[in-house]
Amino acid sequence: MSGAPDGSGPDGSGPDGTVACGLATGSSRPPAELFDVALLDLDGVVYVGPDAVPGVPDGLATARAAGMRLGFVTNNAARPPEEVAGHLSELGVPATPDEVITSSQAAASVVAAMLGPGARVLPVGGPGVAAALRAAGLTVVDRAEDDPAAVVQGYGREVGWAQLAEAVVAVRRGARHVATNADASIPSPRGPLPGNGAMVGVVRGVTGIEPLVTGKPDPAMHAECVRRTGALRPLVVGDRLDTDIEGSRRAGAASLLVLSGVTDPATLLGAAPQHRPDLLAPDARGLLVPHPPVVVGEAGWTCGGWVATADGDGSLQLHAAPGSAAGADAGAAGDGLDGLRALCVAAWSRAEGGPVRVRAGDGTAASALAGWDLGHP
Repeated sequence: MSGAPDGSGPDGSGPDGTVACGLATGSSRPPAELFDVALLDLDGVVYVGPDAVPGVPDGLATARAAGMRLGFVTNNAARPPEEVAGHLSELGVPATPDEVITSSQAAASVVAAMLGPGARVLPVGGPGVAAALRAAGLTVVDRAEDDPAAVVQGYGREVGWAQLAEAVVAVRRGARHVATNADASIPSPRGPLPGNGAMVGVVRGVTGIEPLVTGKPDPAMHAECVRRTGALRPLVVGDRLDTDIEGSRRAGAASLLVLSGVTDPATLLGAAPQHRPDLLAPDARGLLVPHPPVVVGEAGWTCGGWVATADGDGSLQLHAAPGSAAGADAGAAGDGLDGLRALCVAAWSRAEGGPVRVRAGDGTAASALAGWDLGHP
């Protein structure tokens, strides 16, 4: 779903009901008016640690008022949907359990289809893992000696040596190792902390057996989301390139990357093709505003009050556009990211790909780059 949101439908959709967009072409209308369901990641998007991302609860309420439905999608398998919905409601984001889609549910659906009803499964992780398995009609067991046909491993704060040891023994005895996700870290107010992927690595390292990963970016996760929400024109909203954005691409859905979680501008500039989002915003309130295009011309890559140019050594420069107040203003989207949009499209056009060095072409640009922790004055 790339290109400009200028399809034949009155809502900006194409003949098949899909909505196309891209960072270069932007979106002349707010995404909340173009997409029917926002599939929102939670950690780093709706909340960080115990607290909501500032302004996001009100922003999501406005998106709902505009007619957009919300689905809350998380690779965090620790909690059942009822608990997640309760936490969201406490943060000012009213949610019901059927609006929450967890990676435990996706894993349980995959395992149930693979092994059949009643199959014995050993859960590793928080209570959400076992709850999802039972809801899918599987039999939950506690030990490797109970002869599970599969081990389903998800995130849990209390996961320790004892659970990991049971998983290792069961997998070595022939149980299928299924991971709800392979996220190496999770965001927190203290910075990144170990995620489920780190614990999955322990089991993999001891057994030498690669797990089946069913959470993002595996298409099974977003297929579960679309099935549960009935989305026709979904927009994935996430903070991770390797799960949210890659997952959206693999599922054929458009994506909005927010910078309220783990991805920083330097990582975004060096993103591989499968990790490049269609839209960019500081946080989930990006659903409510148009997104400006990046115009390519002789001057370089222009977005709002900014121009990015390529130097002969492969680096990029950012300049205030001639006659602009310069780039120092909020820009066309009102979010201060127009310069970063121009740099991204410029960086992604390079044949060599990978990390890119950015320089400031003037003092205004130097201030902007410093705010993104990029470049050299």
